[in-house]
Amino acid sequence: MASFAKLNSENIVTTVVSVVNDVLKDSNGVEQESIGIQFLKSLYNEPNAIWKQTSYNTHGGIHSLGGVPFRKNHAGIGYIYDSQRDAFISPKPYNSWILNETTCLWKAPIAYPNDGQLYIWNEQTLNWILQTP
Repeated sequence: MASFAKLNSENIVTTVVSVVNDVLKDSNGVEQESIGIQFLKSLYNEPNAIWKQTSYNTHGGIHSLGGVPFRKNHAGIGYIYDSQRDAFISPKPYNSWILNETTCLWKAPIAYPNDGQLYIWNEQTLNWILQTP
């Protein structure tokens, strides 16, 4: 299955759908994003809709099955499509977090502790807080 994200006028993802891969194939049997986009525009009767293909197997610029990463991250509703980076970027979780330009993932200003325990981010103290049972 191929995934596609529908964008609004501000490049925010409003819908994510799956399309059978065979729908995307051209006369030579090669999958083409443009064919999938035309299919969705016709299916939803929205000729001016903006669709971008996204990869379920891509996260942080890495393809989990060893394939070619596609648009940095799988799109989700509320994500932004950044045309300069050709990437889907999740909403910023906290004001202090910084976008990693390589992965297009948000990163806390302080690294998550690597001690096997569970922490949550505290934006007021700008630090990780240990979760106690």
